[in-house]
Amino acid sequence: MRRRRAPQTLRRRLLVVIAGLVVLVSAIVGLVSVASLHDQLMARMDAQLVQATDRAARTLGEEREEREDRLPLPPEGAEALLRIPGQPVGAIAALVTDRAVVTFGAIDEEGDFVDPPEAIAPVLASVPTDRTPVTVELDELGEYRAIAAPTDGGFSFVVAFPLAEVNATTAQLAVTVGVVAIAGLAAALVLGAVIVRRALVPLDRVTQTATLVSELPLARGDVELPDEVPVDDERTEVGRLATSFNRMLGHVAASLSAREQSERKVRRFVADASHELRTPLASIRGYSELTRLHGGELPPDVVHALGRIESESLRMTELVEDLLLLARLDEGRELRREQVDLTRLVIDAVGDAQVAAPDHEWRVEVPDDEVTVTGDAGRLHQVVANLLANARVHTPEGTEVVVRVARVPAASGAPA
Repeated sequence: MRRRRAPQTLRRRLLVVIAGLVVLVSAIVGLVSVASLHDQLMARMDAQLVQATDRAARTLGEEREEREDRLPLPPEGAEALLRIPGQPVGAIAALVTDRAVVTFGAIDEEGDFVDPPEAIAPVLASVPTDRTPVTVELDELGEYRAIAAPTDGGFSFVVAFPLAEVNATTAQLAVTVGVVAIAGLAAALVLGAVIVRRALVPLDRVTQTATLVSELPLARGDVELPDEVPVDDERTEVGRLATSFNRMLGHVAASLSAREQSERKVRRFVADASHELRTPLASIRGYSELTRLHGGELPPDVVHALGRIESESLRMTELVEDLLLLARLDEGRELRREQVDLTRLVIDAVGDAQVAAPDHEWRVEVPDDEVTVTGDAGRLHQVVANLLANARVHTPEGTEVVVRVARVPAASGAPA
């Protein structure tokens, strides 16, 4: 299964950028430092080679003005150059003629003269005789810095100093720079994480507040919004975001309050109008019934008109009752949770419906034991009464309406 990539959060991106900058700066500083030190050490080594050549010239009695910068041929060969004071351990000197080494020697760690490996002779013979230091690879001896100077008779001397100390110093600096860079990277990440976390605290507060607002039942209108997000500095990007979010939160709160007030006025108007209309509608229905029950003989058209008045007033009464019920339900009053005897509630509701519509046949079927449920008795009675009213209004006279109360097994198998 393919693993999901970790989300690229703003905090992680900032830390990656900080780490990248630290690595880049450390790499540049390290490379420049190592290269600079290596160049300085190589320049010092070249100066030592030139000084060794000059000392050799003075020791061997060179007269530069007369011999045009050419060294005399020493009878002792290469060892004469190695006996000159100041030669380092590992120094190599060779006498070369016609691209071939005539004699060469080296100084070991104890200061004695030893013969170097024969394999390095061709390398020493290939050093240019222009007094320019060059780097050569002498097999197992490693890298050397060599310089060659011409002598009388077609001979030339080659002096080579080892670069092991230079390379070791350069490598040590590179390791030191690497360790310091790693430590600096770790410190930068820790410090950067702290700074980024503190800088993004207002953004986290905005996120938390937005989450709280998204979980509020805004459809009700009358809700309490969370407090505004504290703003440390409005001049920063996060500060401007928090300020804009607080302004938006204020607009949302004002809009919800205005909507709630408007809906409250509408509910109050509907409730008041419904309540006020009940009395005149009851009066109209009562007077129509009183007129119809008058002892005198009424014309058929008058009787029909009175019947229409009674039916329309009854329909208007039901509409007013529905409006009043909707207004009360829209107020959002909490439902009560109590044990309700559903058998008694249905019997009472059917009794009221039988009085309101005696021309229908009403029948109730209930079990011998009580059927109780948990709920709001008033609201349950309204539901049953509305169902019976629909059965009364939408069915012709003489219709049999059966109301049955029974226990139905729930999905889990327990009685409901």
